[in-house]
Amino acid sequence: MSLAVILLGLLLSSHLSACGAAMDTLASGQVLAGNNTIISSNGKFALGFFQTGSKSSQNTLNWYLGIWFNKVPKLTPVWVANGENPIIDPASSMLTIISDGNLVILNQATKSTIWSAQTNATTNDTIAILLNNGNFILQSSSNSSNVLWQSFDYPTDTLLPGMKLGWDKVTGLNRRLVSRKNSIDLAPGRYIDQLDPNGTDQFIYTLRDSSIPYWSSGIWNGQYFPSAMSMMAYKNYMNFTFVNNDQEKYFTYDESHELFGKFRKKHELFRYYHTVLDVSGQTKSLIWVESSEGWGMVYALPMLQCDVFDVCGPFTTCNDYTLPFCKCMKGFSIRSPKDWELDERTGGCVRNTPLNCGISKTISIQDMFHPITCVVLPNNGNNIEDARNADRCAQVCLGDCTCTAYSYDNNECFVWNGELINMIQKQCNDTVNSNIATLYLRLAAKEVQTSLDNNNNRRSLIIRVCVGASFAFFGLLSLFFLLMIRRRRRLSAHRMIFPEDSVGITSFRYLDLQHATKNFSEKLGAGGFGSVFKGFLNDSCAIAVKRLDGSRQGEKQFRAEVRSIGIIQHINLVKLIGFCTDGDSRLLVYELMQNRSLDCHLFESNHTEMELTWTIRYQIALGVARGLAYLHDSCQDCIIHCDIKPENILLDASFVPKIADFGMAKFLGRDFSRVLTTMRGTIGYLAPEWISGTVITAKVDVYSYGMILMELISGRRNSGGNSASDIDDVYFPVLVANKLQKGDVAGLVDQNLRGDVSLNQVERAFKVACWCIQDHEFDRPKMAEVVQYLEGFVEVDIPPVPRFLQAIAGNPR
Repeated sequence: MSLAVILLGLLLSSHLSACGAAMDTLASGQVLAGNNTIISSNGKFALGFFQTGSKSSQNTLNWYLGIWFNKVPKLTPVWVANGENPIIDPASSMLTIISDGNLVILNQATKSTIWSAQTNATTNDTIAILLNNGNFILQSSSNSSNVLWQSFDYPTDTLLPGMKLGWDKVTGLNRRLVSRKNSIDLAPGRYIDQLDPNGTDQFIYTLRDSSIPYWSSGIWNGQYFPSAMSMMAYKNYMNFTFVNNDQEKYFTYDESHELFGKFRKKHELFRYYHTVLDVSGQTKSLIWVESSEGWGMVYALPMLQCDVFDVCGPFTTCNDYTLPFCKCMKGFSIRSPKDWELDERTGGCVRNTPLNCGISKTISIQDMFHPITCVVLPNNGNNIEDARNADRCAQVCLGDCTCTAYSYDNNECFVWNGELINMIQKQCNDTVNSNIATLYLRLAAKEVQTSLDNNNNRRSLIIRVCVGASFAFFGLLSLFFLLMIRRRRRLSAHRMIFPEDSVGITSFRYLDLQHATKNFSEKLGAGGFGSVFKGFLNDSCAIAVKRLDGSRQGEKQFRAEVRSIGIIQHINLVKLIGFCTDGDSRLLVYELMQNRSLDCHLFESNHTEMELTWTIRYQIALGVARGLAYLHDSCQDCIIHCDIKPENILLDASFVPKIADFGMAKFLGRDFSRVLTTMRGTIGYLAPEWISGTVITAKVDVYSYGMILMELISGRRNSGGNSASDIDDVYFPVLVANKLQKGDVAGLVDQNLRGDVSLNQVERAFKVACWCIQDHEFDRPKMAEVVQYLEGFVEVDIPPVPRFLQAIAGNPR
């Protein structure tokens, strides 16, 4: 039968389209076109034609046939048929089953096939059904067990629960994830997530044009992949399965029906969830959070964005602790700003000014070098063995017109030719990474000189302005001296000066925040400096607004919060969105943490939400440690939080911990090690030296962290009062230290965990906690060391019993 005859028959039967669209089935002879959709019988998934919502470079809209979550307000495709062949005119396209039983997308105008399931059907009695799990199958209408084709066998960028990722050993089918090109072009992108083709039981991440992995999950150990420990935070609610038999080898996941149903009735999480290989090369597990109307990330693999190879493109640096994480090197500009807006950054950056190399020897020396400090160097450098010093290394690079950079470190010279890729920016005082160095980027002299001239001109302008302003100031001072004295107090109460780095936060009007919080009607909590209220920006973005009380102390806390959290970014630090300084009002606007603070989950007897599993608690301990390590070691100044306690550790929708409340934070220049403060933290978390009134260091945060770690394991306040156990007779930290000496800490674990813990991790965590609360600050570890201890990279010795705690507990043992 000719294609024209087929199309005529389909057009004559078009009256069946509405019937087919109202159910979960597309029968032979029916068509799906226009805005019609097929809905799974449980209403969870929809299949139809959709557009990506933005115009392509050809100034036309891309349309695709795909499957998405039917009841999620934000369109989220989970499978796409024609990613490589988008539809320009949706009015002329339709999905149907043709006479030979095959499933196809046809273009009526051009009489061509846009997409085909390419089945080897031998019968025309086939039907297509959208199942409740999101699988779209083509099967025989007379024999439901005869499945001819299914979308689950051809995943795009998304892994749904119940879907297999791996090999069919009989047919050779490789089910793998491939990222999208960008957020509107759904053609296959750069990155692949698949089972190792070499046969090991692990997943590897590669570029599409390379078989060399840039990240691997580690070999399946029967319960999890070692490099993907973050998956285990939800092991009690999800079943992770790895199958390897004669016919198949694959990984899959699904909900744990025994616990999941009860949990879903009480909690908004997991109503919709999926795993997607993002455009940026990370596999992200996402859950729909109804309160914020957005997708919340449970975990990402690899965990750090910059671990994805060449995610930013050539001549860029990648920084996991800044937004955006990709940045052009000095002397370069974004190659395609439009692509960056679509999350496609692999085009990288291009040079602003061509190098002078090759014109003449006298001109070529005008090329100069710009240092980029504290970076992980690209691994494709050439070692120049005969370059014995930095000057010789630089000359070698200048003598080669293709050389773009050099580095001289540890008496070794490396040069790079052509594009510089995969440059990762680190903090200069990052104690965890020992492979950071300085790269010298080759630039035209004009680029370097322009920067120097700008600095010199700016310096000259500043000097001139300062001199002129000084004369004006002294003149005005003599005229208005009395007026300044009278207004001094009022001015000091209302003037706010913010650091230049805080420009990323928003200045709100009081009326805007009053409207966002419905006149501060929904109170989330209160503290020593004010109250916190829930609100929404633009009726969708959930926020927490802290309204500070008290003029002087509130002003101090306001300044401290903006100066600290307003200028830094880290996954384990709460995000400051903005502030308000209208009149006497002092308000701070934060991202809303859906799971409140840690103390609510540990100490409230009436909490009915998800119980913190041991894995989640351990991840919380690690997250808080990483956040403090960042504050202490990786910021321009050492930031001492000064009030670490469970109430100041907030949990987002995925139970990722965020350190909050920086109202008492102290800044310590890198040339200093101690600071004197009259402010005090919270009783029970105060280090001995702080109680005695001496100067403090970052080790006071370490002490507080140790106290929190004990409470996280035991599920109770260290001072007791919320347990009927007889161990309340002994101050809990002292009891832990004594039990560690005897090797018997299992009985100190929160009974709500019902023994579902890793005793090795419990003992390790208790040891770390006891080292953190030692009497002398010199005996306590740094937070960067705590991270290494908890990650298992360094063994922990048994700590001594702190004498100070024995004394205050009245227990001399």
